[in-house]
Parts: sequence; structure tokens; C-alpha cells
Amino acid sequence: MSALKNIARTGYIAKGIIYAVTGVLTFMAAINLGGKKAGKEEVLEFIEKQHLGSTLLILLALGLLCYAIWRFAQAFVDPQKRHGKTKNKGQRFALFVSGATYIALAGLCVLRAGGSVGTSGIKHSSILTTAVGLYILAGVGLVFAGRGVYQITRLFKTNFIRKFNLESMTDEKRRMIIKNSAYIGMSARAVIFLMIGFFALKGAITANLNEIKNTADVFNFIETSFWGSFQLGMVALGFICYAIYMFLSAKYRSF
Repeated sequence: MSALKNIARTGYIAKGIIYAVTGVLTFMAAINLGGKKAGKEEVLEFIEKQHLGSTLLILLALGLLCYAIWRFAQAFVDPQKRHGKTKNKGQRFALFVSGATYIALAGLCVLRAGGSVGTSGIKHSSILTTAVGLYILAGVGLVFAGRGVYQITRLFKTNFIRKFNLESMTDEKRRMIIKNSAYIGMSARAVIFLMIGFFALKGAITANLNEIKNTADVFNFIETSFWGSFQLGMVALGFICYAIYMFLSAKYRSF
């Protein structure tokens, strides 16, 4: 179990880095201090351009692989049975999908580190123009929408807070940081997941692949809305808060 703990903690740090860079770059763009509205690809591009960028990408890939292993462990083994309770099939499936997602992201890190990055995105996939492809797209939209709803439901539960054993944490300030970063961060994630899901479903219903939006596209959409820069800045700060929550999870979460 100690090895799995270290794998999980490493994974939380790697995930936190992704959200921290996304939030900082997007917040800087919102207040016109450079930066860019960043999705996963923009984050990896930013890291690649840093000193020893390829090495950093490989280290990040290893961290993301650790997070994927932790997710798969939660899905198949459920190492954190609390009070005899086990995760239901829906929770296990969601954890499996999360693990698969981060394996794909780790692979993208390796490809970019090696100078080989695919240029064909989901919007240009000929598969999605078929009837089966549109059903797949609708399924993807439902998955993202479901993740958004799940993030919202977690805001009204305390089970994720219990993972930190806050009762034994004597520093009240630290306890409040964990709670607030979690609530703000998950709210921001819910907004993005719901919007990505909405546009995927809209693209499937209208058979218009131009409706599909990734995280960076959603940030652009938010910026063009009423009080767009302010809203974009708030969501970006939410991503930074979620990164803080991930870093605190790596340090203080109980296993």
C-alpha cells in the first residue's frame, strides 16, 4: 500500500501542475498580461518551450501515468474501502475513464517531447461525420455533462473532505484552504465540463463538427460573453484553486 500511496501522491502533483499552468496562463490572458486561453495542448506546448522542456514533459508524463494507475486501482481494487463501503459500478466506470484519459495525456506528453505531435484533431475526424460517429460524439457529450453534474453534486457532499481527516488537523487555516480550494476548483471544473458536454451534444444533434469545443475553445467562448473577461478570470482562478487542492491532496490526503 505504501508504494500505491507514493504513486497516488505523485499523480496528484502532476495533475495539479496541469491545472496550475492552465489557470495561470488563462488568467493572464483574461487581464491582458500575456498568457493564452489554454487547454491541455497549450499547456504542453508552454512546458515544451521552457528550459529542458522535453525532460519536463517526460517527468510530467510519468506523473500523469502515476495518476492513471491510482485511478485504475480505485476502479478495480478500491483500496480505500471506508467503513466497509465499496464504490458502485458507475463510480468505478468513471474512475476507469479518468485513468484512460490521463494515460492518453501522458502519451501526448511523450509524443511532444519526442517532437512528434499529431495534427489531426477531433474536429477533423472523418469518423465523426458518419451516423455512428455522431452517436459516439453524443456519448462523449453525455460523459462530459455527467462529469460536470458529478462535480456539482460533490459540492453538496462532505465525503471528499473526509479524505483529509480534517478533524485531526489542528491548523484551522489549513483546513479552510483545503475546503475552499476544493469548492472553488470543482465549481470551475463543473462549468467547463458542462459547456464541453453541451457543445458536443449540439454538434451531434446538428451534425456540425464546428460546434465541438475543447477547453481552450470554451475559454474563448466565455471571453466573448457578457462580462467575458471577468468571467474568464474567475474560471481561471478556479482552476488555480483546483491545482492547490491537488497539491494539498498530495501532501495531506489520508489513504
